[in-house]
Amino acid sequence: MSNTAGKVIKCKAAVAWEAGKPLVIEEVEVAPPQKHEVRLKILFTALCHTDVYFWEAKGQHPLFPRIFGHEAGGIVESVGEGVTELQSGDHVLPVFTGECKECAHCKSEESNMCDLLRINTDRGTMLNDGQTRFSKDGKPIYHFVGTSTFSEYTVSHVGSVAKINPAAPLDKVCVLSCGICTGFGATVNVAKPKKGSSVAIFGLGAVGLAAAEGARVSGASRIIGVDLNSNRFEEAKKFGVNEFVNPKDHNKPVQEVIAEMTNGGVDRSVECTGSIQAMISAFECVHDGWGVAVLVGVPNKDDAFKTHPMNFLNERTLKGTFYGNYKPRTDLPGVVEKYMNKEMELDKFITHSVSFSEINKAFEYMLAGQGIRCIIRMEH
Repeated sequence: MSNTAGKVIKCKAAVAWEAGKPLVIEEVEVAPPQKHEVRLKILFTALCHTDVYFWEAKGQHPLFPRIFGHEAGGIVESVGEGVTELQSGDHVLPVFTGECKECAHCKSEESNMCDLLRINTDRGTMLNDGQTRFSKDGKPIYHFVGTSTFSEYTVSHVGSVAKINPAAPLDKVCVLSCGICTGFGATVNVAKPKKGSSVAIFGLGAVGLAAAEGARVSGASRIIGVDLNSNRFEEAKKFGVNEFVNPKDHNKPVQEVIAEMTNGGVDRSVECTGSIQAMISAFECVHDGWGVAVLVGVPNKDDAFKTHPMNFLNERTLKGTFYGNYKPRTDLPGVVEKYMNKEMELDKFITHSVSFSEINKAFEYMLAGQGIRCIIRMEH
């Protein structure tokens, strides 16, 4: 065990004191891990749109002060009582959802939606005792989705931590702990396009580009990118996208445009925007008889999906997915190996890198729509 095991660690963390205000680098105290918890030293973290969404706190219950961050790579510093599958020094990816390995979902081959550890954006404390492990001047600082990686040290439930190959570069594979697996898995695990098939990707942000990468490695021949921002089309070519549609350029619904381009519709579509109109278009643009549409984006809470039932009766299939249908602890090590074996590319997703002290720059890049992923280096 490390010489800090069982002790409170003082370290730097980027604290969000209030909604939408720049994060402040503070010295915080991180308590030792309790039962079924591990304390991690974060080496690299990335900014994901979900962090920005909850930092802005426009549509949900605000909880501050809070330490955001959930896409990261690090090393186990110490483990709490009852933890046997991890030990100090292990290389890991903390994940915003988990795998307890005990519940009905974890025991099912078909689900990754763990009853105990599935994402909960409202909870700001640890499951074990309802307390935070972060504090400053004796006052609690809240957790975010069980990871809170914008801190040099953090505490997570053991079920939300995937042990990976120590030879894997953490500054690259850290992006697998959220967005890239979400998009890549939506294509390879759920849509499952056949070699030579056609795939439409709605939304060319990080998740959509990962979905395109999944189509590319699956051998799809036509990968059609759909986005309202034509500036994204050039970058998307690196991810296998070879045709583009901007719905704003047409005076008819984009599903009709795609059906005309593809002689009746694409074989598969993956929706990565969260726009209800894009979801409907993604479903209605797949070919009758065999087309499959997969929804990835998270809608607004009042949205309703409307389509004519004949679209289903004509043998189109609509599916949803969460985190690319990957079980974090069981499947993530294998995805890392895919990268190590050059079966998938990650480097092209990483367009920016900043030091921890410049973390607010990462927010600026994302708010300006610049780049895909910005890596934040924790060590100065």
